[in-house]
Amino acid sequence: MTTTTTELPDESAANSAYVELARALHANLKKVLYGADEAVTVAVVATLSGGHLLLEDVPGVGKTVLARTISVSLGADLSRVQGHPDLLPTDVTGVSVYSQETGSWEFRRGPVFSHVVLVDELNRTPPRTQSALLEAMEEQQVSSDGTSWPLPRPHLVIATQNPVGQLGTYPLVESQLDRFSLSTPLGYPTADLETQLALRHGGREALDALLAICTVERWSEVIDTTRNIYVHPSVAEYAVEITRRTRGAPGVRLGASPRASISLVRSAQAHALLYGRNFVSPVDIQAMSFPGLSHRLLTDSGRSSRSVVAEVVNSVPAPRP
Repeated sequence: MTTTTTELPDESAANSAYVELARALHANLKKVLYGADEAVTVAVVATLSGGHLLLEDVPGVGKTVLARTISVSLGADLSRVQGHPDLLPTDVTGVSVYSQETGSWEFRRGPVFSHVVLVDELNRTPPRTQSALLEAMEEQQVSSDGTSWPLPRPHLVIATQNPVGQLGTYPLVESQLDRFSLSTPLGYPTADLETQLALRHGGREALDALLAICTVERWSEVIDTTRNIYVHPSVAEYAVEITRRTRGAPGVRLGASPRASISLVRSAQAHALLYGRNFVSPVDIQAMSFPGLSHRLLTDSGRSSRSVVAEVVNSVPAPRP
């Protein structure tokens, strides 16, 4: 692996307007979600990078509120899909219906055609429905009766997953997990923070008072700007090496895919923008390795995927600045 000195562009400060917008989104999320700093950062990065986000935790810790906060902050429309074993693919993507007025079949779009789509309890839905959502996430389109319907852009899918083992839950298939750029738990707040929520500080009460920080068009501009953040070849090699080493790590039955390498670099670009830089540093790669790779690994029982990622990150030398 190359460890040459990282050469930076002439300018060292990222576009201030987009940095301010990224930080305004971060601030909005922190007003609503107390004590979930890591989850807030991961959610902001997913939004800025144009990826999709998987929230893994028990019910009642704020997963739905987080999705609503993002949609309100971005001035974007939000659709919510409640996962359950009887959910059909057409309940998500839409269905063709016959119109007596026109004498033809017309496609009625489903909730996946919103800019922000919240799929609550994704791991309670049947495989066919998961497959329909998978196409939408990866191809940015829905196929129905031989016709492809493009989804709006930007398009952010936020899915929640209850811990496997709870009543009516099933593990998501590997191909579905791989479509999520990032994943994060929210965790329980501390006793003090939970008391603040009980006193109506934060949570839904704070959400009701939030104002939009931008428009959907501006959000799209931020994603484009994020993807132009400079990545030195040695930093890209660093990200790829971390991803590749997960495939041969002890106790790992399935490592991260090449798609994960691409996603890791894009997430690192968004992380750099949030911290006011127009270049990606090894620190950005390291910060995004845990939320970007952990959910993609299949490990033997007793091995935590996050511990595997930690071992891999510690074993790969970072490029010198």
